[in-house]
Amino acid sequence: QVQLVESGGGLVQAGGSLRLSCAASGRSFSRLGWFRQAPGKQREFVAAITVNNEITDYEDSVKGRFTISRDNAKNTVYLQMNSLHPEDSAVYYCAAQRPYTPNPRAIYSYWGQGAQVTVSS
Repeated sequence: QVQLVESGGGLVQAGGSLRLSCAASGRSFSRLGWFRQAPGKQREFVAAITVNNEITDYEDSVKGRFTISRDNAKNTVYLQMNSLHPEDSAVYYCAAQRPYTPNPRAIYSYWGQGAQVTVSS
């Protein structure tokens, strides 16, 4: 069974930091990513990283503030979030991709349950 389990969400003040973790199990993946969804808004891509080559991609609004990384030995992907804005408040979902595509925003077959991130103003 494929399982993606997020952790590390919480409530922080604007300008603060959080580190999300996603433990993946049950299968090998080509790419792991983070998406987020705020109430009343569509789910949006945040960041992704390839498992083997550590190629990263970020949504423009988080560049310079968020860093995605992975520990292949632990089958875990992280999202370090710095300089958080209230607009970053959302449920953050970990997602995994199996068939490789050069587009990091496409073809995510597995999803975690989400971690709530709330940034107070």
